[in-house]
Amino acid sequence: MSTCSVSKGCFVFKPDSKKRKITSAADYFCEGNNDSEDSDLRFNTCQSLWKRIKSETEQLQEDLNKKLFDNLITFLRQSHVNFKEKKTEWAYRMKSNEIPTAALVLGVNVTDHDLTFKSLSEALQEDVTPFVVSLRSKECPDIKHLLQKLMAQLMGCHIDADSSEEGVCSKASPNRMRCTVASLTDWYKNITKKKDTDTPSKIQGILSRHWEPPPVVVIFKDMESFTTKVLQDFIMIVSQCIREFPLVLIFGIATSPMITHKLLPHSVSSLLCIELFQSLSCKDHLSTVIDKLLLTSQFPFKLGEKVLQVLKNIFLYHDFSVQNFIKGFQLSLLEHFYSQPLSVLCCDFEESRKRAKFLSHSQCENIRRLPSFRRFVESQASKKQTVLLTDDANLKEEMQALLQNLHTYHENFFPILRCLHAFTTSLPNYPLGKQIRELHCACLERNVWETEDYESAIQLVRMLAKDELMAILKKCVAIMTSSPAKCLGSCAEKLKEYLGQFKNLEDDQDETVTSLKEIQKKTDLYHLQKTLLEMKESRRLKKLTKFEMLRFEVVDFIDSLVRSYLAPPEMQTLYEVMYFSKASALREHLNAAPRIAVHTALNNPYFYLKNEALENDAGCISNTAPDICIAYKLHLECGRLINLVDWLEAFSTVVIAAADQNSTDKDQVEEIIHARFIRAVSELELLGFIKPTKQKTDHVARLTWGSC
Repeated sequence: MSTCSVSKGCFVFKPDSKKRKITSAADYFCEGNNDSEDSDLRFNTCQSLWKRIKSETEQLQEDLNKKLFDNLITFLRQSHVNFKEKKTEWAYRMKSNEIPTAALVLGVNVTDHDLTFKSLSEALQEDVTPFVVSLRSKECPDIKHLLQKLMAQLMGCHIDADSSEEGVCSKASPNRMRCTVASLTDWYKNITKKKDTDTPSKIQGILSRHWEPPPVVVIFKDMESFTTKVLQDFIMIVSQCIREFPLVLIFGIATSPMITHKLLPHSVSSLLCIELFQSLSCKDHLSTVIDKLLLTSQFPFKLGEKVLQVLKNIFLYHDFSVQNFIKGFQLSLLEHFYSQPLSVLCCDFEESRKRAKFLSHSQCENIRRLPSFRRFVESQASKKQTVLLTDDANLKEEMQALLQNLHTYHENFFPILRCLHAFTTSLPNYPLGKQIRELHCACLERNVWETEDYESAIQLVRMLAKDELMAILKKCVAIMTSSPAKCLGSCAEKLKEYLGQFKNLEDDQDETVTSLKEIQKKTDLYHLQKTLLEMKESRRLKKLTKFEMLRFEVVDFIDSLVRSYLAPPEMQTLYEVMYFSKASALREHLNAAPRIAVHTALNNPYFYLKNEALENDAGCISNTAPDICIAYKLHLECGRLINLVDWLEAFSTVVIAAADQNSTDKDQVEEIIHARFIRAVSELELLGFIKPTKQKTDHVARLTWGSC
């Protein structure tokens, strides 16, 4: 009987195992894409751009904190003067035990506090005193540890942890001192003597440029987290020696100033002379950062609407941290230069034009694949389409013109955006948002003049009073005059002409003008719309005054500027070079998914360990994998309740394949496997995958289900 067989073959082509070694961040850029000819240039461009942005943010942070720090130093100076005067009146004797205390309210953005306190400590050490101590609650669980940290930071020496409060400086070991306020007082007296031969010359040089005598400033970074007893004991102790040396406390508060009265009883809080200091709110801080980093043509790199929305949502709904927003901005910058080969052109205008002349053929092909460039080619004549798609030299020349257009677009976009914001913020209910970042997002998303909010805003602007309108026009003139855009110079001159015409109008003509203040009381949307419709109908029945005609002309001119210069970036050719729009990639980096990460690590340990011995087919259980990975894969095959005996037998079957099959050591091997299994099960219980159950004594309950 004849038979026929059908055979199937599987042919595997393994890639070269010799992978290029990554020795630098620039090599990492090359690893991410095939086009690595310009990876070094992209990396250097990214690095130099981030240095500029980082320098700008640091300067911005310094400027924002300057007023707060100046007020704190003024408070310290006043406290210092009171200490030096040594008054003998009864009022001074009553207040002599009060400790000058600054309650510094920084807001709930706790992750930003470290940078603020670091800058504050540097400012105080530079101009006021070298004796600045910063304390955290986790480092001071009791008064003994608090005094240890205090004296260690002040003296820079080893502290005797077992010392009592009545002890004195150890003469046998000058580098070891006891944690007492008496030793602190003696140390301060010795270190601040003007003609003390024992004081090192280095310390004398430091003290010479500070106040005389220099105060001791103790900063409690997170006051709410300190235990009440620790704060009470410390304040009671140091209040007894406040006459011996000038001491100032600074409380870092995240919630409310009332927390000082909740933590401290009246008998303790009465020992403090508290003055309140309020830092800039985190929302205002963020608006300033966005204004300096994004709403400017100074930096070529920009964020797309969806990416900016992701960063804003994390800020508003998670931590209110400006520093985390800046880190997200940095991550977007790195991801853009890493994933976009054409980001080599994301640099200053003149430099980008120079680089466009020397693009390689592969880079020209990448340009031709851009959606915005394809849209541009389709709008050209058929003959020019052929040239742009086939001739690299012609493409490079066209690239320079397109980069010029993109640069001009940014120079015009941001001044007009600020002018529109100046108009909308003067309106009731802020139709387009109170902050400029909200208006910016609206302009990035779509044509802003097509929205209902814009139409209602324009209707309200048409009813502005003369004084209000002239004040806004002056702001717009200042914005356009300071802009480097050449074409906005003529717009500024046009607005100046309108201002002159408003000034020449007779005063009696303004009496017929309906001021916007008359309808600001109608905060209800229904009554506001009703009033607007009535005023619109009344204007049809009467003749417009010269002021109203001029006002309509000005509003139409502003509307024409908005329609000309505030088109979304996605409508610009080559916007992909400057804008990062991959919101999903950024969300993967910033939004943690711990369950997926743990499942991947346990189900496929090769993904993280990169050990070739762990690389196997999907679904297989390798005997070379870590014990917890083997136990985890076996538990995925079980139901709601897992029999520990069956689980152990399956575990032994997998593990024993890698063990020696020596019969003399069989019992010992079983004991070792049993111990390894117990440890793996305990680790899975610690991670929350299983738990003991009372239904069956030799079973455990499975806690996780579903696919990751």
